[in-house]
Amino acid sequence: MNKKIAVIGGDARYLELIVQLQRITTSIIAVGFDSIAKGFVHAEHIDFKALPVESIDVVILPITGIDVEGHVETVFSDQPIQITKDWFRRLSPHAIVITGMANDLLQTMAKETNTSLIPLLDRDDVAIYNSIPTAEGALLMAMEHTDYTIHSSRVIVVGFGRVGDTVANKFSALGAHVSVSAKDVSDLARITERGYVSIPLEKLPRHTPTCDILINTVPARVIEKGSMKYLPAHSMIIDLASQPGGTDFIYAKQRGIKAYLAKSLPGIVAPKTAGKILADVILHMLKEI
Repeated sequence: MNKKIAVIGGDARYLELIVQLQRITTSIIAVGFDSIAKGFVHAEHIDFKALPVESIDVVILPITGIDVEGHVETVFSDQPIQITKDWFRRLSPHAIVITGMANDLLQTMAKETNTSLIPLLDRDDVAIYNSIPTAEGALLMAMEHTDYTIHSSRVIVVGFGRVGDTVANKFSALGAHVSVSAKDVSDLARITERGYVSIPLEKLPRHTPTCDILINTVPARVIEKGSMKYLPAHSMIIDLASQPGGTDFIYAKQRGIKAYLAKSLPGIVAPKTAGKILADVILHMLKEI
């Protein structure tokens, strides 16, 4: 496969992604990796402004995509990178842009320039695979920031999507007493079938007074004052939702409750595995194009 791929920004999992992409092409350009030794990342290193945009077949943006101003997260570089509509216009008509998440700005620029945009985290396979290191990261955080065992702890997981399902499973496997809160009645039925205690979302505040670890997976403000008002002093909150999370962190701080927004856990706790997950999916997609 003779495709020119530009990997623009990204965290530690993108180092493994680049390694895996070399299985199909040697035409890989790394942008935003200038603090990494060039011998470590076997790719052509180019500054963003010097990137030959018109000849790129595939652009891979970070899992976080771009921010509201078009800036790209660059963990391995201090040089600012900003994606604009004019930049999109320079792409060839056949080029595709792959990202993790696509905010309104990224979607608008792609639509207005008729550019093919693929948000990986919208895919069930990626989200499910990604939920494994996310859940393991949540376990690690719980162990690091509590002085009691996961076994016999009273854990409430908010949300029963692809991440919530896996998180509940992993904590339960270690002997935690797991409850799961959800809004949809079919989710509540499935939660009960799995052997967890099901909690309708509107009744969550009634159950938090006996909660040791509260884990949110819902990308909306669902952990409000009412849900935290009677949390035990020793409890903690782990928010796995995308930034800004679904927790009222200001009130949590006022109450003295430890609350953490766990950003990009797969890239922190298991970057090699997470990078290979992304690479496998991308490689499969590119072979079909």
